[in-house]
Amino acid sequence: MKTNLIDWPTFIGALLLLLLVTIPLMIFPEEGAAVVNMANDFMTGNFGVLYLIMGLVVFAFLLFVAFSKNGHVKLGEENEDREFGTFSWAAMLFAAGIGSSILYWGMIEWAYYYQGPPFGLQAESQAALEWAPTYGIFHWGPIAWAIYTLPALPIAYFYYVRKKPVLKVSEAVRPVLGRLVDGPLGNIIDVLFMFGLMGGAGTTLALGTPMISEGINEITGIPATIGLNTAVMLICTGIFAFSAYSGLKKGIKFLSDINLWLTLFILGFVFFVGPTLFISETTFTSIGLILDNFFQMATWLEPLGTIGAYQETGFPEAWTVFYWAWWLVYAPFVGLFVARISRGRTIREMILGTMIYGTIGCILFFGILGNFGLYLQLTGSFDVIGFMGENGAPAAIIAILTQLPFANVIVALFTILAIIFLATTFDSSSYILAAVVQKEVQSEPLRWNRLFWAFTLSFLPLVLMYIGDLETLQTASIVAGFPVIFIMLLLAWSFMRASNEDIRASKNYEPPTIFIDRKENMEHLKRKRRRTAMEALQDKNIDG
Repeated sequence: MKTNLIDWPTFIGALLLLLLVTIPLMIFPEEGAAVVNMANDFMTGNFGVLYLIMGLVVFAFLLFVAFSKNGHVKLGEENEDREFGTFSWAAMLFAAGIGSSILYWGMIEWAYYYQGPPFGLQAESQAALEWAPTYGIFHWGPIAWAIYTLPALPIAYFYYVRKKPVLKVSEAVRPVLGRLVDGPLGNIIDVLFMFGLMGGAGTTLALGTPMISEGINEITGIPATIGLNTAVMLICTGIFAFSAYSGLKKGIKFLSDINLWLTLFILGFVFFVGPTLFISETTFTSIGLILDNFFQMATWLEPLGTIGAYQETGFPEAWTVFYWAWWLVYAPFVGLFVARISRGRTIREMILGTMIYGTIGCILFFGILGNFGLYLQLTGSFDVIGFMGENGAPAAIIAILTQLPFANVIVALFTILAIIFLATTFDSSSYILAAVVQKEVQSEPLRWNRLFWAFTLSFLPLVLMYIGDLETLQTASIVAGFPVIFIMLLLAWSFMRASNEDIRASKNYEPPTIFIDRKENMEHLKRKRRRTAMEALQDKNIDG
């Protein structure tokens, strides 16, 4: 077993931080939860504006980069083909970035907004009804995927363009911090990222496992107890451990492809068998509402409510700020993974592809599954909100699916999809955690290293599940992820500094003609011919 490639300070530091947080939560669950929740309330209440500013700035920055000269840079050799086709590439980045959480929130999030709407609207009113199916699409839309994409820029650039065989967040900020990343500061950056990822992964397990158990209960009649939850978690662990062990192309790609095909089938079935017209019109209306109110939604923090001018709802802190913080915790991981699978693509393709494919995928989930549940509620076919209040969200999600034709088949496929989604998120996570704790990654992280993090990702959430504190672990990871806001700034700065230096240093830099219109291409060729002719004349004069 090779150990000389392991960055032990980062490896041990991440484990120690996780243990330092989880052990007190296990011994003093109530006191620990109170402290973590107080820290979270302080952070979201006082720094919410910082998170919202970060989201808008990252979104604008990526659009600028995509259409600038920096966006033309190819990740790899000039004539190199893409390592993965667009279908598999989109499937992997979506499965890694979203996971089974999309099945949970895509189906049921509208119910929370309907009962507790934004902008101080009356609960369950017509105005609340318009925003209920809209805010989920916004929270899982372009800004979320922009936050995910930013870390991919410098990481992919250094890995494929500058040929640095290191997949670390700390390495990506070297142009700004220099040799400081080789010391404790670099370890701290990587450890904070790893802790945030492990806490976020625990949340995904917390949401996905009970939902899968409810699906199994519906199919087999086995009660959805903590014992079944444990069995589900162990089965998922075995699947993603094997996938991570098999590697990127054999394991992760294979699962992600199956995942996408099964997703398309279920979404297509619900769309065509369910209320097609209602789903289409409601989704289209929601997209229009977002386009018309994008900046209001991205900046709303109800400041007048904090001074008592009106009743404060707490909506921005509970949802928008919280989501931006959650995406931020996952961002370095998704960025690392997107960077790793984007060989052969340009920076522009990576940015626009991730933001567009990711957003479209989320629109389909919220638009089809969410609006199907909303339709059942409004027509009186099934009281989703009442059922959820009595039995919980996971049971309500499965109950919504039972309203479809061939309910047993659809519930079975949905449960399988949830298991695969959970597995694809975790095999990607364990792959990246293993890469971060290695000094270099020539092809793939060491197998034993990938397996270690695969089981670590499951063990601690499993223990916390028994004491009912997975939500606290998620909150703790988001609190610890606060410094990532400033790391994001360093990542953007590092990419621009490194890529601009290389572009200026390359006399023969020529943007790929695929992104240049015909007129610009002709002008580009004329300049090239004039330059070549002048160089030939100078050589002739020198020889003479």
